[in-house]
Amino acid sequence: MRVDTTGRFVALATLVVVSLLGSAYALGRSMVPGPTRQATGITASADDPSFADQPAQTGPGRGGAPPSSAGGPAAPSEAGQDGGTAQSPETGGDGLFGARVTTGSAQVALTFDDGPDPQYTPQVLALLREYGVTATFCVVGENAQSHPDLIQAIVADGHTLCNHSWHHDELLGKRSTDVIRADLLRTNAAIRAAVPDAEIAYYRQPGGAWTYPVVSVAEELGLVPLHWTVDPSDWKAPGATRIVHDVSAEAQPGSIVLLHDAGGNRQGTVDALRSLLPDLAARFRLEALPTGTT
Repeated sequence: MRVDTTGRFVALATLVVVSLLGSAYALGRSMVPGPTRQATGITASADDPSFADQPAQTGPGRGGAPPSSAGGPAAPSEAGQDGGTAQSPETGGDGLFGARVTTGSAQVALTFDDGPDPQYTPQVLALLREYGVTATFCVVGENAQSHPDLIQAIVADGHTLCNHSWHHDELLGKRSTDVIRADLLRTNAAIRAAVPDAEIAYYRQPGGAWTYPVVSVAEELGLVPLHWTVDPSDWKAPGATRIVHDVSAEAQPGSIVLLHDAGGNRQGTVDALRSLLPDLAARFRLEALPTGTT
């Protein structure tokens, strides 16, 4: 009986020891630290796909419109050989593209377009001569070729000459630069056929339809692109009274006045000059635009 009791005690003691050892092992495992992740939930490695979950960064070139490739605003496209037009940042897209719009001084300049005309140009010249005023004549090439005597008369009276294209082509600025150049050179040649040493200082685009190509070619040929400040729309033949009113009201120091001595019935313009010339001469210095330094 004593032996059996001793055996059962040994077996029970062994079981207790094994149980204690197993508990100690489990407790030890629970105390060992495991792998960690950042508090943001993003792993430390950029190779982990979850790295792309980071908030997008903002600032220059990030999270918004891409920056300009040149580091600034994109330049407006310019016209090419096809004669397309572009907006000018300097002029707010008004189509002048750098063309001259004032005399640059206190003087007022009268300009006459579309001639010479055998009926109206001689009358204009006579009135200018009577009041001692010189002006600028923007002549059309085919008219200069047809009336060389009038080109000679314009130059003899001390007026300034301006190229106004061969046949008043308002779409000339949309043509190729080669076509534009040929047109302006042909007009210059017609003027110089009448007056070989004539100074041609300016170019005026018909209709004021300026483009980069026509301005570029004019300047290449040594011609100053010439626009205007005051336009009484005399080409619409509104009558002398209206022309006088509009020019007198709008003229101020530095104005370039647009008038016409050809291209239709210009008797209203001629009659308006009888009142305009003494009025303007009393208020301003009326002179032709210079042919030298401008």
